[in-house]
Amino acid sequence: GERCGNANLSTIIPNLQLKYQIACIPDDRMYLLTPLARKIAEIANISLPSGEPYVGLSAFSHKGGMHVDGVKKNSQTFEHIEPETVGNRRRFLLSEISGRSAVLDIIRRIRPDMARGAPEVARVLQKLKTLEHQGYQFEGAEASQELLVCKELGLYQPFFTLEKLRITSEQPQTGEYSAYSYIKILVDGVNEVTAAEGEGPVNAMDRALKKAMEVFYPELNNIRLTDFKVRVLNEEATASQVRTLIESTDGRHVWNTIGVSTDILEASWQALVDSLEYKLMRGQLGWED
Repeated sequence: GERCGNANLSTIIPNLQLKYQIACIPDDRMYLLTPLARKIAEIANISLPSGEPYVGLSAFSHKGGMHVDGVKKNSQTFEHIEPETVGNRRRFLLSEISGRSAVLDIIRRIRPDMARGAPEVARVLQKLKTLEHQGYQFEGAEASQELLVCKELGLYQPFFTLEKLRITSEQPQTGEYSAYSYIKILVDGVNEVTAAEGEGPVNAMDRALKKAMEVFYPELNNIRLTDFKVRVLNEEATASQVRTLIESTDGRHVWNTIGVSTDILEASWQALVDSLEYKLMRGQLGWED
């Protein structure tokens, strides 16, 4: 195991049982495979690879008009099993190559009664293309994608107002590098001011924001950032535009958010805010189950 890795049971079990009819676990427990894999990843403090064939976030994800349309007509054309069998779910991802059918399907997850010719569909598609030309890629950030749709449908209400944010860092002659974040937010007319120290400015900002928000929204207490990625989008040296991707979990669900800016802290802030507001919106709209 320490040389070549341990056997990945989240792949071996469904391969044997679903493909070769070799019993490994009770059939009525197979749906627990994905939530169990995510829980183990959380305990081990690692990010569950999105490409895992049964339990990964990308295993049953689709983008592009033809692909989405094909899955809706006959899921077996693009999927090797029904995702619910292993506790996963199908995801339709927005991108600039998405057609109206793909956009409509995502909207209908939120508003099931949305008509195909409704102006909201064209508005979401146009907003998507505008943001993607600015550097956003929503196929890797489904939570930000759903927030975008809710905003365009008029279902989104900000959960807080940022009044002040200050970030400082220092590198003492001895000791480790540290960063501090001071934040002031407003929720329902009530101010909360707090500060936090972190292992770098993004970590400090994350801790300060959560600390302030938890005063009003205690359900955010179990949110944990599990992955943070930065990509430079152009070659403008220190003025380059960057894209940040954040993966978060509450121990039950996993979601990804995105931010884009020439300022890495601003891009990180966008992704952090989306992460917390997505969790709150899930509860508000009854998506937790």
